[in-house]
Amino acid sequence: MQTVTRERGAKWLEQGGLRPTRQRIALASLLVGDGHDRHVTAESLFDMTREAGEKVSLATVYNTLRAFCSAGLMQEITVDGSRSYFDTCTSDHPHFYWEDSQSLTDAPAEQLRIAAVPDAPEGTEIAKVDVVIRLRRS
Repeated sequence: MQTVTRERGAKWLEQGGLRPTRQRIALASLLVGDGHDRHVTAESLFDMTREAGEKVSLATVYNTLRAFCSAGLMQEITVDGSRSYFDTCTSDHPHFYWEDSQSLTDAPAEQLRIAAVPDAPEGTEIAKVDVVIRLRRS
């Protein structure tokens, strides 16, 4: 991997207060090394590591993605209750889920209008509202 890509990955880890281990730097470099946001699954990131010649187990990928989320570097978006996507853009924004390719992309936030959400049950508060718009090609 290029030096600039690794430096971006290491700086990103630093922003989250995470120790820059070899595996974390490798994964961070793949996620943010080119300066673009990504939507990945653990499996797709694992495939990217193999293509890049990095030696990281799938279990390490899962654990590292969870650590990145806990550090506020990524957000997890669950689709269908069973498939998780991880987004390097942590601002509030909606997503398109493409059913045919099983991929997730950003949807234009400026076009989303939510007039109201239901009141949270007593003793709770709304932590976040995720908007995933499922798309099927016609």
